[in-house]
Amino acid sequence: MGRSIVILCDGDFPKTEYPRYLMRMADFIICCDGALVKFLRNSKSIFGEERLPDLVIGDMDTLSASMQKKYCDIIIKEEEQDHNDQTKAVRWAMNNIPDLEHIYILGATGGRPEHTIGNAGLLMEYTRMFDMEQSGIAVESVSDHGTMFAATDTLSLDCGEGRQISIFSPDNSLRICSEGLEWPTDNVVFDNWWKATLNRAAQDTVTLRFSHKSLVLIMMN
Repeated sequence: MGRSIVILCDGDFPKTEYPRYLMRMADFIICCDGALVKFLRNSKSIFGEERLPDLVIGDMDTLSASMQKKYCDIIIKEEEQDHNDQTKAVRWAMNNIPDLEHIYILGATGGRPEHTIGNAGLLMEYTRMFDMEQSGIAVESVSDHGTMFAATDTLSLDCGEGRQISIFSPDNSLRICSEGLEWPTDNVVFDNWWKATLNRAAQDTVTLRFSHKSLVLIMMN
């Protein structure tokens, strides 16, 4: 059975049970930079006792020097600025966690809106950077408001009738024929972010058929 890890970013710390459950069940927990402070503040309410994450990674621009010194044994400082801390954590996990099956990213939304948009878009980028289709590793960004994940080809979602679904893509040549959505996406041209948002599942299973392999971000609330 594969391992699951949680990457905690420095956005809104989850208050609802599902993302907190993911933390309790994770085989390994990575905090991105200043997210360590939020983790320490909330660890007792989640785990029933105070505990540390397994690793802290980032350029340490949002973690005080005193905290860096105190927790130096679990800190990996990566100062390169070509990638953000979320990506550094995903990259480390892909290279160092054996039998990795699932990466759950928490705290990637909230705070500065450009961080939220950038972190969401990176879910699509990871499919190329880390060849997720070949590896079979699933990456989801989970918040109190829903779950986001990338797709690259036709798929079926066992989401339950009434689930809110939004679809985003940077590929304006892509066409997605849908079954099971309240408003079919067959004629949608993905030339702006809003074009296939705020949809809803009209049945328990939704099927999205891609005209060709491409990058898509799916958000379910």
